[in-house]
Amino acid sequence: MLDICLLGTSGMLPLPDRYLTALLLRYGGKKVLIDCGEGTQVTMKILGWGYKSIDIICITHYHGDHITGLAGLILTIGNSGRTEPLTIMGPPGLHKIVSGLLVICHDIPFKINLVELEMYKKTIQIDEFFITAIPLNHKVPCLGYSVEIKRNAKFLVEKAEKNNVPQVAWRYLQQGDTVQLDGQQYTPDMVLGDSRKGFKVSYITDTRPNEKIVEAVAQSDLFVCEGMYMDYSELEQVKKYKHMLGVEAAEMAKQACVKELWLTHFSPAVPTSSLDITNVKQIFENTQLGTDRKTCTLIYSDEES
Repeated sequence: MLDICLLGTSGMLPLPDRYLTALLLRYGGKKVLIDCGEGTQVTMKILGWGYKSIDIICITHYHGDHITGLAGLILTIGNSGRTEPLTIMGPPGLHKIVSGLLVICHDIPFKINLVELEMYKKTIQIDEFFITAIPLNHKVPCLGYSVEIKRNAKFLVEKAEKNNVPQVAWRYLQQGDTVQLDGQQYTPDMVLGDSRKGFKVSYITDTRPNEKIVEAVAQSDLFVCEGMYMDYSELEQVKKYKHMLGVEAAEMAKQACVKELWLTHFSPAVPTSSLDITNVKQIFENTQLGTDRKTCTLIYSDEES
């Protein structure tokens, strides 16, 4: 199972009823956090999933509403008793930005690994997480992220026995290794069934839409995307500051054949009560309006009842 929580939905500044946009993923006892603006650890505290097992923090860009909560969160993680290394990744400038923030963070009991990404599509594997950085079109270097959990093909005992594969080789073949034993070569296809679908969650904010984004987020189980404003009446405004409309996010979701779209990063000028996605749903029906601490759990398709 993959648990997902949209920690906040505001853009630019936090509001009394709307924390800044950030996404938290939980899988196998480990967590990935995407973005960490002012107050992110407060909404995390309300959520109640804890801080200690945050293993990876992905920063999209260095505007304040996406990173100013990082120093406080690192201190809180340090106070949680964590000693394992923490990985932080982000676009060019990461070392300079994080080094500045960490001036106020003393006696951190764990190592921080900084992964400064270039502005091109790249996939990095950290434990079970395959994280793809997606270059975006904002006023500063900005990255979106797709996080995938890949799944091994099912081990078939009957197939292994039919192919006379010795049991001593089974676990290595199940892991995808080829085994040489007594002059005989055994390959994973001799014991494994068809490939199985894993999970894919994509997070895109602070950008103008483009085809490269569509390609990168294709087939996502969940697509979390910016909707600074909803309708085309605000198109010139979002173009000016290189943001995105909800209807544009819906067009990308439709082209990318994602399963579900959550909108987020709403303009603070728009009251929550005025957020209307009627026109967005006409483009992509399976759209939901993001709300603070909105959660869902993805389950493997062959485990669904």
